[in-house]
Amino acid sequence: MKLSARNVIEGKVVEIRKGATTAHVRLDIGSAVVTAAITNEAVEELGLAVGQTACAVIKASDVMIGVR
Repeated sequence: MKLSARNVIEGKVVEIRKGATTAHVRLDIGSAVVTAAITNEAVEELGLAVGQTACAVIKASDVMIGVR
């Protein structure tokens, strides 16, 4: 797989929670768990399942940090 995104982090799918149209996929990347919101259709097309290895692909023009 070739992508223009430079932030590709491999991990393990630990949870898939489907809603009416959108699924929340949680990926354990070792030091943290990343959650992605994707369509239920994308989950099916990718064949995602808990325990499977997958990659988080992060492409953002801005990263914000906040404190309280």
